[in-house]
Amino acid sequence: MEKSKTIVEAILQAKKCVITSHKSPDGDSIGSSLALYHFIHALGKEATICHPDEAPGFLKWMQGADQIHSFEMEPEFVVNELVTADLIFCLDYNSADRVGKDLQSVLEQATAQKIMIDHHLNPSDLCSIVVSETSVCSTAQLIFELIDHSGNLSLLNEPIAEAVYLGIMTDTGSFRFPSVQARTHEIAAKLIQAGLKHHQIHENVFDTNTLDRLRLRGYVMSERLEIIPDYPIAIISVTDEELQRFNHVKGDTEGLVNVALSIEGIKVAAFFSEKNGEVKISFRSKGAYEVNVLAHDHFDGGGHKYAAGGINYASLLETVEKFKSVVPTYF
Repeated sequence: MEKSKTIVEAILQAKKCVITSHKSPDGDSIGSSLALYHFIHALGKEATICHPDEAPGFLKWMQGADQIHSFEMEPEFVVNELVTADLIFCLDYNSADRVGKDLQSVLEQATAQKIMIDHHLNPSDLCSIVVSETSVCSTAQLIFELIDHSGNLSLLNEPIAEAVYLGIMTDTGSFRFPSVQARTHEIAAKLIQAGLKHHQIHENVFDTNTLDRLRLRGYVMSERLEIIPDYPIAIISVTDEELQRFNHVKGDTEGLVNVALSIEGIKVAAFFSEKNGEVKISFRSKGAYEVNVLAHDHFDGGGHKYAAGGINYASLLETVEKFKSVVPTYF
């Protein structure tokens, strides 16, 4: 990562660093943010993490997670931090609209120097320094490369290792996706050498189910799973009423789209979730089937070739029917 020393120099010169990431936080956005936060502190500087919305409960055990401020809960604080910052990091997203329309204008108008570290396609010109490595499995891996290539691997500690591993583990499906490189495993070894208890990360993310969460997931897989005839495509859709019936909290349906993709013969999976008058969509695929273009063309979204997201403002039924209608064009 050739810009690593330039980025570290910018950190050392900054009076106020703010770390941002995309809306609907996941393991990589949380992990990369906390890894950078702990690294900045190890450099002897201060930083504030400002995200658009709250992290799901199964990620709040992370060291430093209590220092993440969200626009959803503290709008005035977050706006003030962005306006008064002189260095803003944009992690795990490629354009300002990924932080949500309410925060987008604040970010775009902020006068601070902006640095993007990301692994998604088509980075915008939002930032003056851009590290965009689409072949890398996660933004968390890029944070490790920042630490390593800037000559600061001696600062690697257990909190940084924990955060980097979380981001890599969750964005690679526990090291099973094609994006995993030999370098990814080399990094995992270095993290363990730094004191990481990798089994505890997995337990904290995947083995802390509530009864409501398991019952919701069982219901959804039993009653809301559909296979599109003549296509290797699985759909899961869930209404707001169904979510509330099982006392849904953020994160309860995380990963269900991958369960649908695991069905024998299925190459594409789509998960549709209705809430507050909008439908959020997660797309996953494998092999020759790519979903990012479809997400961009029809659902105001995008992402990776095999993992993308989108949104629609029609009803759940209309959104699912729209997806079905465009399937023949793409698959």
